[in-house]
Amino acid sequence: MMKKIFKIEKIAILFLVMVVGLSSCTKDLDITPQDDQDLLGEEFFASENAYKELLAGVYANLSLTGVDGPGSSNIDGLDAGTSQFGRVLLYLQTLSADQMIWSYENDPGTREIQRNIWSADDPIILGMFGRSHVTIAFANNFLRETTEAKLDAREVSASKRAEIATYRAEARLLRAMSYYYMMDLFGQANFSTEENEINEISEVYNRTQLFNFIESELKAIESDLLEPMATEHGRASKGVAWMILAKIYLNAEVYIGEAKYTECIDYCNKIIGGGYSLASNYLHNFMADNNTNSAASEIIFPLISDGTFTKNYGPTTVMTNGAVGSIEANGANIGVSAGGWGGAIRLREQFVALFDPSIYNNDTRNTIISGTRPRTITDISDRDQGYILEKYSSLTSTGAAGSDPGLTFSDTDFPLFRLADVYLMYAEAHLRGGAGANAADVANYINELRTRANNPQNNLTISDITLDFIIDERARELHWEAHRRQDLIRFGRFTGGSYNWAFKGNGTNGIALPNHLKLYPIPAASLASNPNLTQNTGY
Repeated sequence: MMKKIFKIEKIAILFLVMVVGLSSCTKDLDITPQDDQDLLGEEFFASENAYKELLAGVYANLSLTGVDGPGSSNIDGLDAGTSQFGRVLLYLQTLSADQMIWSYENDPGTREIQRNIWSADDPIILGMFGRSHVTIAFANNFLRETTEAKLDAREVSASKRAEIATYRAEARLLRAMSYYYMMDLFGQANFSTEENEINEISEVYNRTQLFNFIESELKAIESDLLEPMATEHGRASKGVAWMILAKIYLNAEVYIGEAKYTECIDYCNKIIGGGYSLASNYLHNFMADNNTNSAASEIIFPLISDGTFTKNYGPTTVMTNGAVGSIEANGANIGVSAGGWGGAIRLREQFVALFDPSIYNNDTRNTIISGTRPRTITDISDRDQGYILEKYSSLTSTGAAGSDPGLTFSDTDFPLFRLADVYLMYAEAHLRGGAGANAADVANYINELRTRANNPQNNLTISDITLDFIIDERARELHWEAHRRQDLIRFGRFTGGSYNWAFKGNGTNGIALPNHLKLYPIPAASLASNPNLTQNTGY
């Protein structure tokens, strides 16, 4: 299936790699051209279509890792598997928590992440820090190339300038989103905008500074963004800006020590009123045609994956191939080779327990396969231990195969943000004291999710919905979507010993984690490149 919805191609990312190769915020990663073509120059801008191609390169960095196929990397010293944005985000938010186990602990960095024993030398942590800063550098470059002075010099038409205003807002949004993930995962970031010189050593923003910048930036660009549901698939609209704002407000007590649940509700209301609707089938969100099936109305922002044009070792390729069981060889069920990756991913038993009550037996969110497997994993290297999951598929909603003849690279876009999450955020923010929500709506939104999931317990009242219910329901609805670590931190269950899971802290049954693990360390390579960075406490 062809998914060229927004022109993310080799040439787009190639141009950006060449232009920002010396950007200070990524110099520790040594981003270098991997092609001997001429550097991007004024001749490129002879066509007014060049600006959209240049913007596509900013988006491309969220899916691609290099210019020479899915195994290439434009970051020296990091391979595609430890620097693909969606994949490292999944590892840091999900593999570090209570839902997933990666079998092959010789893969660099994975053992340390899933056992919560990481250090500043972990390549996955470096991959996330570096890839996010590459997006920031690409966005800054786009903004430098689209100033009024440059558009005047190139005699860009008035009609194109109106489009470029929208493009600029999108570049600023993608930059703000990168700072959001830096704020959440690291608590600080190298900070630069288009106003900084390319070779300038960046100043460093702390969590409060990042929070304030993200908030003000997303509000400033709102009027220039396209309306929700009015963009090409894969491009960011006002709905994405609202989603990031809702997220930072929901987590504001963690980030800046202030409750902003009313503001979270305000932006949830904006999203809910933006024309989105739940997919008719929960699993449509995780299939190869989720850009055209009923999920297209639910997914607010995807990370693009395509078995022909944007091949990558990103999260959906990992989770479709990795979810194939070593015993079951069930790859045909989800559109990959029969053996997949031989049992690479299994489930921690604490997640399985959330689906134990009989009301979840036929819940469509329950794609757990137990078979003859033991539920408990005592040896991570034994791929026959622990249950497996068939949530993600490389098949379409009609059962058609994906476009990769080798049955490896997924056509399934990763649903970074979707409406179901908004319903759950709305409910949580209300329970935490936010104003502006309607109690009846809280119950209705939860019941809509349960009705869609074919769950018989779909007539809950507001008295049935507690914070304990919400954290479990978020796991049932949003598992393997790169939210869990953030959720557990917000609920006070990630560090400490009040809630343990298998291999937490490197204990078979889990042990308490120290509080400093709520943040990841600043990579050693990044510290060496910018004297303004300081290591996070505890590392």
